[in-house]
Amino acid sequence: MTTDQNLMLYTKLAGFRLGVLANRFGCDSDFSRELHDRLVEGLDAAIDRIRVIMELERSVLIGEDEFAEYQLEGEIEIFGRFTINLLDELELITTRVNSASTAAIG
Repeated sequence: MTTDQNLMLYTKLAGFRLGVLANRFGCDSDFSRELHDRLVEGLDAAIDRIRVIMELERSVLIGEDEFAEYQLEGEIEIFGRFTINLLDELELITTRVNSASTAAIG
């Protein structure tokens, strides 16, 4: 990706993060708040990775670090595989909620 594309992605991720934070305040359950918190954590990680990529691109363009190009390739590859997986966490939370409901009934 080019620097412009990275900057645009950074902006979109940061904007999406703000939207998730705003929606979190409207949550009426701990379950919803926890899901929003996990999504914010994932978005923070993606934003941090984009920052690193942009810093490495700058280093490559300036030529101040001879290993920056290799690091940049690695970071781009890692970011390409980056996912924010809420489903596994959702299943764990659902199990916890169901267990708590069963205990309350029994």
